Amino acid sequence: MEYRIEHDSLGEVKVPADKLWGAQTERSHENFKIGVGIETMPSEIIHAFGILKKAAATANHSLKPEKMTDEKLKAISAAADEVISGKLNDNFPLVVWQTGSGTQSNMNANEVIANRGNQIAGKKLLHPNDDVNMSQSSNDTFPTAMHIAAVMAVEDRVIPACETLIDTFKKLEKENEGIVKSGRTHLQDATPIKFSQEISGWRGSVERDAELLKASVEPLKELALGGTAVGTGLNAPEGFDKLVAEEIGKLTGKDFKTSPNKFHSLTSKDEIVFCHGALKALAADMMKIANDVRWLASGPRDGLGEITIPANEPGSSIMPGKVNPTQCEQVTMVAVQVISNDVAVSMAASQGNFELNVFMPVTAYNFLQSARLLSESILSFNEKCAVGIKADKKKMHDNLYNSLMLVTALSPYIGYENSAKTAQKAFKENMSLKEACVSSGYLTAEKFDEIFHPEQMC
Repeated sequence: MEYRIEHDSLGEVKVPADKLWGAQTERSHENFKIGVGIETMPSEIIHAFGILKKAAATANHSLKPEKMTDEKLKAISAAADEVISGKLNDNFPLVVWQTGSGTQSNMNANEVIANRGNQIAGKKLLHPNDDVNMSQSSNDTFPTAMHIAAVMAVEDRVIPACETLIDTFKKLEKENEGIVKSGRTHLQDATPIKFSQEISGWRGSVERDAELLKASVEPLKELALGGTAVGTGLNAPEGFDKLVAEEIGKLTGKDFKTSPNKFHSLTSKDEIVFCHGALKALAADMMKIANDVRWLASGPRDGLGEITIPANEPGSSIMPGKVNPTQCEQVTMVAVQVISNDVAVSMAASQGNFELNVFMPVTAYNFLQSARLLSESILSFNEKCAVGIKADKKKMHDNLYNSLMLVTALSPYIGYENSAKTAQKAFKENMSLKEACVSSGYLTAEKFDEIFHPEQMC
């Protein structure tokens, strides 16, 4: 491998000749060989760095044109666009397990954009710190990148995935409107419910989760950029914070704004914790929905068997013909991961010592993994399972009329205690509710038929 010599404040460093990063990136690359190739800085963060570096250069050009010249702005913008597009992803090798401020990832962006900008300009025009990092600090750029990435992940991926599943549930409600089945509480038989009503519970859960996500993402639109090292804004020109937030808004189409309290923005990660809580709520509901679906589809002969779901692949290497609810299982595993991530995000957010939180890379990693997993999981579940849910009307009817909890309809006529005795007698003597009620002398057969209509109980 061929190398070139780069230098930083600690001296000279050998860097692979075919890469755009510089000395500080290379030092981090060598010093943190932890999860290399697997747990690298999320691409969403790299994308966000491209956005904020372009926005910062534009703001600096307006406020300090003598330093951020037209030529420099043009070169930085062109290089940043390549970062945003993902064209330069191979030049961002750093792992999550680095300095807790994300300093090296900020410098990775500075070095790549400077070196690529110099290539575009055809000369040594840009310096990573003096030009690309002008008016900035790692301490305000990394939390800004984290907020940009989080907002885009939630608004552009997770919420649309929720809306897709909501639309599917709405269609299923209409298709199953007239079907009445046994309800269940505590995994025991309960009073009747329409299958469409049961589905509406699933729909309502995902709708509420989407509402919670929309509310929780709003605080993330306040950006730390402009606070520089400790929140005071040292070395940033007056008005930089507001102008750069506006530029980020233009580049993303999101209503970002500058944080009114940069001291809070640098040290506290409460907005991330709050929003991840909404992701956790969605994960919890998806766990519940997936479990409902696989319980209802259990069988095919010895389970509940009230619905069928698509058969996507063989389910066993030893049992021929077996098919498993694999989409439900991926949802439940994703839910476990997201709920676990919430612990990591919460613990990391608690480590804001004095003027800076130093657990930001792991916070960003877990948050973005949760958002990515949930969006992809929900879309997969929707496409390969939910859209293919079919009710087994006969099985639902048979289970409904076999349910002892239909005795609840008799309670207003024969009282709670006599109704309980009727259900217990029917169960012990393996007879119908009608036989148990009439033989006990609580109602005549004619009166029982008059008041006993399970389909009307929901």
